[in-house]
Amino acid sequence: MITVDDFNFENKKALIRVDFNVPLDEEGNITDTTRIEAAKPTILKILEDGGSAILMSHLGRPKNEEEEFSLSQICSTVSEIIGVEVNFVDNCVGDKVTQAAQDLEMGKILLLENLRYHSEETAGDEEFAKQLSTLGDIYVNDAFGTAHRAHASTTVVAQFFPDAKCYGYLLAKEIESLDRVLNNSEKPVLAILGGSKVSSKITVIENILDKVDEMIIGGGMAFTFIKAQGGQIGNSICEDDKMDLALDILKQAKEKGVQIHIPVDVIAADDFANDANTKVSDITAIEDGWQGLDAGPASRENFDAVVKRAKTILWNGPLGVFEMETFAGGTIALGHSIAESTQNGAFSLVGGGDSVAAVKQFGFDSKVSYVSTGGGAMLEMLEGKTLPGIAAIKA
Repeated sequence: MITVDDFNFENKKALIRVDFNVPLDEEGNITDTTRIEAAKPTILKILEDGGSAILMSHLGRPKNEEEEFSLSQICSTVSEIIGVEVNFVDNCVGDKVTQAAQDLEMGKILLLENLRYHSEETAGDEEFAKQLSTLGDIYVNDAFGTAHRAHASTTVVAQFFPDAKCYGYLLAKEIESLDRVLNNSEKPVLAILGGSKVSSKITVIENILDKVDEMIIGGGMAFTFIKAQGGQIGNSICEDDKMDLALDILKQAKEKGVQIHIPVDVIAADDFANDANTKVSDITAIEDGWQGLDAGPASRENFDAVVKRAKTILWNGPLGVFEMETFAGGTIALGHSIAESTQNGAFSLVGGGDSVAAVKQFGFDSKVSYVSTGGGAMLEMLEGKTLPGIAAIKA
């Protein structure tokens, strides 16, 4: 794997694809700086070598260059986090940008305007990628969050740097962590899959059944498995058209010797609301008018034992509607179990938007081995797909 450590950037301009698609509040303030902090080591390595950094990213999904999607509003925060003043140019291609890149002194940083102000970016336009490529001497991809997109700046641009392209530290760490779970794991390996829909995790489940020893299926998707086996789930979420598939997954798991664990009880509510009436219910006998919104106490205890015996843990998806305090207990309990197991030597990888939000919200992000920065990209890697942004560096 070719990384920034394989290059000396002295007197070189690094064109770096970062993922600064950060969440902003109504005033344009960044509410979570994780992605900027994650890019910092790569940027500093380049500057400390005596090179300069030209950063390119997208922000949101603009249609007509709306101001709310301008990267200018994050410039001061990037400067603060990196500890070096960041210059900004209000486009990413064109004469003005070319001049700004040429004038950039070594040790300095230039942030380009939102790539998605140009439709050519998402179209993977070769001419647009070529224009971007003229700005730097070495291409660095450090944006795992967009590595599953064959866009101009994530994939196509790499072909213009046949002998001068590499992964940044963040992207390399993402690849290594996922590889450690999927291909080089210490057994027993446990996958915890939550979230609301089986349909969004089918390919993941099928791909990792050969690689895990045990699997916890929680969250809303558990009800499809329960109903498929004849359980009464009340008003709980269920994908009726995926019940046959759920039974097939259970059959495959049995054939492969993989133990599947599904909640045995739930915190049921009479409304999808934080202040709803609640009660603990057997997951196979939820009354009509009630819905399961979190894993119950017996399930939490069962899952704790499963987590404690694992040596490699993958967690993707919460066990309940953790955004509501009333239904966050199962996810918090799972976080404590994983943190304890990690402290005792297990390798734990957390990924996927909701699980990452949960570990941050409840303070587990520093208590697990690695928190992935890419939701869709991570899922596609778990599905066994080759990500175009990663393949482009190897080409």
